[in-house]
Amino acid sequence: MSAGESIRERKTLLQRLLDGIEIVGNKVPHPAVIFLILCALVIVLSHLFYMLGTSVTYQIIDPQTHQLVTQTTTANSLLTAEGIRFLFTSTVRNFMSFTAVGVILVAMVGVGLAEEAGLIGALIRMVVRVAPPSTITFIIVLAGILSSIASDAGYLVLIPLGAIAFYSLGRHPLAGIAAAFAGVSAVFGVNLLITPTDGILTEIANDAIHMVNPAMSIDLTANLYFSAASTLLMCVVCTIVNDRIVEPRLGKYEGTPDLLPTEDAPALAYALLGFLIVVGLLALPPGAPLRNPETGALIGVSPFMDSIIVLIMFLFLVTGAAFGAGAGTITSMKDGIAAITKTFAGLGGLLFLFLIISQFVAYFNYSNLSTIVGVNMADVLEKLSVGPVWLLLGFVVIVAILNLLIPGGIPKWAIFAPIFVPLFMHLHVSPAMLLAAYRVGDSPGNVITPLMAYFGLIVVFAQRWDKSAGVGTIVALMLPYTVILYVAWTVVLLAWYLLGIPVGPGAGVHV
Repeated sequence: MSAGESIRERKTLLQRLLDGIEIVGNKVPHPAVIFLILCALVIVLSHLFYMLGTSVTYQIIDPQTHQLVTQTTTANSLLTAEGIRFLFTSTVRNFMSFTAVGVILVAMVGVGLAEEAGLIGALIRMVVRVAPPSTITFIIVLAGILSSIASDAGYLVLIPLGAIAFYSLGRHPLAGIAAAFAGVSAVFGVNLLITPTDGILTEIANDAIHMVNPAMSIDLTANLYFSAASTLLMCVVCTIVNDRIVEPRLGKYEGTPDLLPTEDAPALAYALLGFLIVVGLLALPPGAPLRNPETGALIGVSPFMDSIIVLIMFLFLVTGAAFGAGAGTITSMKDGIAAITKTFAGLGGLLFLFLIISQFVAYFNYSNLSTIVGVNMADVLEKLSVGPVWLLLGFVVIVAILNLLIPGGIPKWAIFAPIFVPLFMHLHVSPAMLLAAYRVGDSPGNVITPLMAYFGLIVVFAQRWDKSAGVGTIVALMLPYTVILYVAWTVVLLAWYLLGIPVGPGAGVHV
């Protein structure tokens, strides 16, 4: 057998494995039913661990006060009188406080109108015209990684754009969704720029450092070198995974691409004018409303960053209406309202799913099971008598496992930082290096856990192109990214540490 035939055979085996995962995954009940089952399971387990008197004592950094607090957490039962009261009295509050609901409803006012007006398709066609087809995957993944500076905007805007871009090139749109999702979520922890999350993670790290030496700290650039290099390297990794593994498995998409009309330019000029007016009035001039009133900053701590979702809604609303006026697709206020209403009508199933997910998340948090699991896993790693390299590797593994249960990056770091920062400092491993390791463990698994807030939305995006798509489809689609990113990124991390390369200009702990 030739080497080429051997490679094709191995590739076929991988495709069969992923196909099997997809088939099994899609045979499970509807995601809403899955989360109802998980709700019942949490209720039963919460009472079981409550009856056993399960508890953990640990130190945690309060993200609000930045104080070190010794805390004892016990398992709370959802079947006691107090637990039952919580089940009945918190349902509406759980749903209303589920951040993804507000983000989607607000953003989709503008995004929905822009999509119905034809602006999004025109933007994609423009990118397709300008960029060489061979670079589209890399561009989409990189744009997804960079979108983390705008919080959750990438989930709402970039992922559906990825599908349209691939479709416009005659490629499979699910591969476009996968590439964008990988960039937005699987490499969420790094960026070429400083993001709002960096500030929170750095402050929590500093509070943990002060447990050992109150005069020491790191700054926002502590991981800048590692983060920038990881952005580019993992972008290359995602591009290879998408083009060599994910898309070949999907095969040819059955459909005729909507290729490049030539009348976009005048309407795009209207949209650009609308964009410049909005940004020019709200953000660019000195003293603009969205600049920090004290420092004048636009990026970082500023109304611009605090209002990014509303700003995206407003920008798409104005530019979409302007494009629609230029293209003749939106000719009246009635047309605009109809476009938004159509978009909201398509969100009904997703909102119902969010209602169920929000209850599961609330029940899980109330039971304290996630904290108990996380602290016990951290204790096991802390007690291992191994060198710093193996501890770094073990730390990445534990963060990766726990990320399947608690996808949010900040809550896990608030628990782990006071445990591991002092431990690694005593082993002469800088807190900045530990924070870099945390970024590696915290991101790639986001794309395969249904507990991630936007996972249901990704399923909805996929169903626009494949009506049979389900949870199994997305897990099988994204699993190669998760596995290969964890391996490749961990190798980069350990090589970075062993070679003694600084992870950032602010990584050296200083007075």
